Amino acid sequence: MSATRRQVLARTGALGASIAFAGNLSELFAGTAAAQGLGHSGYGPLIPDPDGLLDLPKGFRYRVLSREGDQLRSGEGPVPSNHDGMSAFAGHHGRVHLVRNHENRADGRVPVPTVEGITYDPMGKGGCTALTLDRHNRVLSEHVAIAGTAVNCAGGHTPWGTWLTCEETEDRAGTNGYTKDHGFIFEVDPVDPRRTSAVPLTAMGRFQHEAIAVDPKRGTVYETEDAFDKPFGLFYRFQPEKPLGGVGSLRAGGRLQAMRVPGVPDLSTIQETGATFDRIEWVDVPDPLAAETPIRFQDFGPKGITHAQKLEGCYWGGACVYFVSSFAHSSQGSAADHFGQIWRYDPSERRLTLVIVFGPDTDVQLPGESPDNICIAPSGGLMVCEDGNGAQHVFGVTRRGEVYAMARGAQNIGTPEAPEWGEFAGVTFSPDGDTMFVNCYTPGTTFAVTGPWRR
Repeated sequence: MSATRRQVLARTGALGASIAFAGNLSELFAGTAAAQGLGHSGYGPLIPDPDGLLDLPKGFRYRVLSREGDQLRSGEGPVPSNHDGMSAFAGHHGRVHLVRNHENRADGRVPVPTVEGITYDPMGKGGCTALTLDRHNRVLSEHVAIAGTAVNCAGGHTPWGTWLTCEETEDRAGTNGYTKDHGFIFEVDPVDPRRTSAVPLTAMGRFQHEAIAVDPKRGTVYETEDAFDKPFGLFYRFQPEKPLGGVGSLRAGGRLQAMRVPGVPDLSTIQETGATFDRIEWVDVPDPLAAETPIRFQDFGPKGITHAQKLEGCYWGGACVYFVSSFAHSSQGSAADHFGQIWRYDPSERRLTLVIVFGPDTDVQLPGESPDNICIAPSGGLMVCEDGNGAQHVFGVTRRGEVYAMARGAQNIGTPEAPEWGEFAGVTFSPDGDTMFVNCYTPGTTFAVTGPWRR
């Protein structure tokens, strides 16, 4: 998003009711609990936070659960930096377990502390931490859930209550000081990390992973690849040998395939919402471990394969999987330009549909550029973390397509003359829908936001 548009939003509080997305949002929620929500036009303008942390609408409150540099409750070391993807799981007696990624590279500010038994590569600075909260969002415990990984960006939850954390890198052993190859998915148990330890799920591929979503009926795992440079990333499916087998079952291996849309080498060329493609093909990945060549460079035969720039968010809704292309710029090699798309794939019909188009082409005065993390809100609609420049927001999108600002970062990491704000990431809701959890990437901060969500 351009600074000009963000400045407009900051001045107005971003309260508007115009359609800022092209497409029919109601189909995103068909068959889900959120579809029963009425939708709304927002909760009112954002109120500046006197503490300078998080601006919210009137009636909403936040609690800071954790900040980078503070000491973990476990005593294992400081809270790591670069808070990113996150998910919430139901615990006993109203408790909630949060698993949080830390997208630390080799030069990460505050690395994830290494812990015996759950560290993959001692030179990896990334990983996950886990928090347990009581029913009042008070932190009961906080500990390392996996260490020694790298660039843990997003991931996704499994039907059996674990988190799949994804490395957004293809660095090999000997690069940036690493002692092992990276670019894998790891399973993380939010309560007992030693149940899953730090074993890479190699059959799921070695590439620049972003997010995953699991088909709860078939057990297929869908994966996005966030490749900024050409050739761009692919959309994958992994068919496990032991589908829906529970904790550790993904280690048994499976079959990794990439999506081919016949006649469409680059998804950016599709611009009209509702555009539909039948008979989607899935092509076996020649070398999932990318021993010699990154997967997106590999030979998929004379028909090629379908690429897309910045494939990011991925989630399951109803009977379909949805995935996000954050943006496409022809100046960077894409076949066409767009400001963000949401695609829906129906596995029963083998059908791909462009559901939503984001961006200034729809309404230049309202948000909608570069969607990243997305989750379904309990009131019926989406919460979207944008990944852009200038002021940083979590935006809500109603089922009618109305856009409103839900939160705005108030922690200035720049200067008074040239302010900057860390992006939001990891937006997710508690199992009962009463709390929105969200991270500020820099400085790493995890918030619990409560208020009249069902109003």
